[in-house]
Amino acid sequence: MNDIIISMFIDDELGLDDKIEFVEKVHARADFKDETVSLLNQEKLLRTDPVEHFSPVAIPSPRRSRKMLLFPVGIAAAALAVAVVILTFSLVLQQQMSPTPYRFVIYRPDVTQAEITGSFTDWERLPMNKLGQSGYWEIDLDLPRGEHRFVYILGGDERVADPTVPAREADDFGGVNSILNLGDRI
Repeated sequence: MNDIIISMFIDDELGLDDKIEFVEKVHARADFKDETVSLLNQEKLLRTDPVEHFSPVAIPSPRRSRKMLLFPVGIAAAALAVAVVILTFSLVLQQQMSPTPYRFVIYRPDVTQAEITGSFTDWERLPMNKLGQSGYWEIDLDLPRGEHRFVYILGGDERVADPTVPAREADDFGGVNSILNLGDRI
């Protein structure tokens, strides 16, 4: 996972918040800093001009080389790294897809019935709960992350956008829907 983050930093694929997190991680963990510097040195070598002439190097015989014994260990380590990356991305994806609790509240002491409808209910009406004699109506829902459109229906037919949500759009029936955005990107 560290290799991917470092590679994204080298290739300038991180946003500003990600870069801040990266620098803080490099500062806090010596092993991560050492790995980052090592990979940056490799990148530096890769970006240099190719060598046209070089002196011959003696290649040790395979029987004497300990590196040949380490080859299977390297493959196992690479497979483990791939498994960790896949697991991490699946956990992040699962977290993004997990529902977010959200409480809808509207103050209307003059009505005897309040409902909510929206994209998260397939535009089916859900009754809201009256909070004693306070004039407030509420409902708690678990919503998926993302953008949702909704409207309150008061007294059975009055459609009202949420006064606490500034984002709105006209609907296809001459009314106005509130737009609620839950969650950010990873």
